[in-house]
Amino acid sequence: MIKPHGGKLVSRIGSIKDREDAGELPTIEASREVAVDIENIAHGLYSPLQGFMMEEELTSVIERGRLPNDLPWTIPIVLDTTKEQLVNEEITEGDSVAILHHGVIAGVIEIEDIYSYGKKEYCKSVFGTDDMAHPGVASVFKRGDIFIGGKIKFLRSVDERFSRYDYKPTQTREYFRKNGWKYVVGFQTRNAPHVGHECVQKTALESLKIQTNERTGLFINPVIGKKKKGDFRDDVIIQAYEVLIREYFPPNLVLLGIWKTEMRYAGPKEAIFHAIVRKNFGCTHFIVGRDHAGVGDYYSPYAAHEIFREYPDLEIQPVFVRSFNYCKKCFGVVSELVCPHSQNFKFSGTLIREMIMSKKKPPGEIMRPEVAESILQFDNPFVEG
Repeated sequence: MIKPHGGKLVSRIGSIKDREDAGELPTIEASREVAVDIENIAHGLYSPLQGFMMEEELTSVIERGRLPNDLPWTIPIVLDTTKEQLVNEEITEGDSVAILHHGVIAGVIEIEDIYSYGKKEYCKSVFGTDDMAHPGVASVFKRGDIFIGGKIKFLRSVDERFSRYDYKPTQTREYFRKNGWKYVVGFQTRNAPHVGHECVQKTALESLKIQTNERTGLFINPVIGKKKKGDFRDDVIIQAYEVLIREYFPPNLVLLGIWKTEMRYAGPKEAIFHAIVRKNFGCTHFIVGRDHAGVGDYYSPYAAHEIFREYPDLEIQPVFVRSFNYCKKCFGVVSELVCPHSQNFKFSGTLIREMIMSKKKPPGEIMRPEVAESILQFDNPFVEG
């Protein structure tokens, strides 16, 4: 089985005594996104990170797309706060501090570094822009101006939705082993599935089976958390995939598991980060499609394909796929690489959303009827902002 990023799965789970002691510590109020990052660090999704980045680590990631030890890493994992919080709680380097979200102590950080960093430089590196219309940029500028770095201990989850699918890397790796999956293809998504997604998943899975002649599985791993207005809601995505897997995949071929995080819409940089996390889950391969983690026109359609050339040491293998369309002349779903015709339905997320908002079922060539029906059960299946 593929080794975790950096060679070892991190575990930073606090004890009962840690929970008891946390009530006596100074506190920092944090967002839901920071609170779930504590959980992700603690369970090894972000291996080799053991806590929130210190200034040296953040600088290295922003300037080189790598940690100081040269290990690939492209997305900052930081704990933000304000001068007011630090002063009010009399917090300094060397302190242990409880991290709160809506009254729940999510974890404790052992502060090793308190620093600031220019948000414009941060955004231009991660997102390729400092345009406030970019949702990732807007999110960064809403955060506090001070960063705190240090190791964490996880105490309590602040988001226990979809616990049935909340697998940790130790659990997915054991599942893959028990099922004899020598190779595992990871699929990132923030959307309910259309036929194009299904074709991408099945094509990647079939190709890998043929190439290796080994047992192979598919890990569908939707992001559960903050998304931009107009994206599908988390519960809609989960229900739609339950239907798709039940109706259109052979048994014991697919594992559906969530990743509690936020979409950053960082395009190619986020594609590398997505691959690293799936490597920690135990995936040997990772599907990278058109406009991966993109938004608007900020990135070229296949920028996420190109960036993997800069990371030959990533170990998890990218599976590059092009766009799939339904061609009326070919009478089927085809790739843009092999179909010369213009008489096709593009798998347009915008078109699908417009049809669903109008309570119209997308045609079967675009979305499986059972999947469409599951989505149409919701009064409003989209994030309202």
